[in-house]
Amino acid sequence: MTTSPPWPESVFSQWFAVARSCTLRARPLAVTVLDRPLMLARLPSGEILACEDRCPHRQAPLSHGRIGRLGVSCPYHGWTFGADGRCNAVPGLAPQACLPQVGVRPLPVLEHDGLVWLRPGPETPAADHPPVADSHLLPAPVAALPAGSRRFLWQSRWQAHVLDAIENFLDPLHTHTVHPGLVRKDGERAPVRARLSNTPHGFTVEYLDQPVQSGLLYRLFESPRTGESAHFGGAGTAQIDYRYANGSQLWITLNFTPESATQTHVFATLHVAGRWAPAWAVQLLAWPLLKRVARQDQAVLALQSDNLQRFPGRRHCSTELDLVRGHLEALWLPQAVQPSRPAEREITLYL
Repeated sequence: MTTSPPWPESVFSQWFAVARSCTLRARPLAVTVLDRPLMLARLPSGEILACEDRCPHRQAPLSHGRIGRLGVSCPYHGWTFGADGRCNAVPGLAPQACLPQVGVRPLPVLEHDGLVWLRPGPETPAADHPPVADSHLLPAPVAALPAGSRRFLWQSRWQAHVLDAIENFLDPLHTHTVHPGLVRKDGERAPVRARLSNTPHGFTVEYLDQPVQSGLLYRLFESPRTGESAHFGGAGTAQIDYRYANGSQLWITLNFTPESATQTHVFATLHVAGRWAPAWAVQLLAWPLLKRVARQDQAVLALQSDNLQRFPGRRHCSTELDLVRGHLEALWLPQAVQPSRPAEREITLYL
């Protein structure tokens, strides 16, 4: 059995997607972020309380409690906590008695585009919570998505370290092997220039000279492109942006939230602008193929994760084709082994 590596302190100040808004209903929800057990609850006021999944009285899990008029009640003795985290009810206490000056420490939380986001640390008082509607606090690729685009949302869980999961999504070179014929065909490779540039909170890779793609997904659902870019922002948000000659645009955004060193939750959105994409058509035609791609990625990442456990401590061998790995390692590896952030560069890939 291996132990989880320490997470870099810098990632605790980033925002992570932790749930779909529709899953916060009549009962609290347990989630784990960066090995920290947390509880989410939508209170009758509509506010969301996010905190450690424990009551300060006897440490029982609040996620097994109930949501009532005053807040979240512990399943053990019924201590109740409001949106500000303060204890506002202790069953059995005399009416004239003072409530204990204890509470749970609420974490910054907001909702945007169908997802619930939180910042796991450093912990801040309730007065410092950001406005619920301030999406500019979120990773840049998410905040930049156009409000008028049509959005589709799904959730998954991958057996993989978050670093490996993000690299998988941003790496085009595995698509010929893992998704043969579906995303790209191995026998139809062509040179594509890839230009990587740093951004204030991540990086962008611009793929040049690739108006068409060789796989089935392109032939069924796409048209000639004028551009393709991959974006990374925050600590776990990766996005691929496709621009088309007919003026339409498509964004696939995956928000990666690590539960542990070997389990990562994925909250994915597909945004479409300027293109025919009714919900029934996407769900009937595109969804089965997109889910197949996701299952193929899940399978190869699980193989990789299992083998990393079999051969702990082995160093990866990389080439110039592994364009984004260094940037992700600079963010996600523990401080003692963090490499410096790579410089901007341009290379030619055969895709």
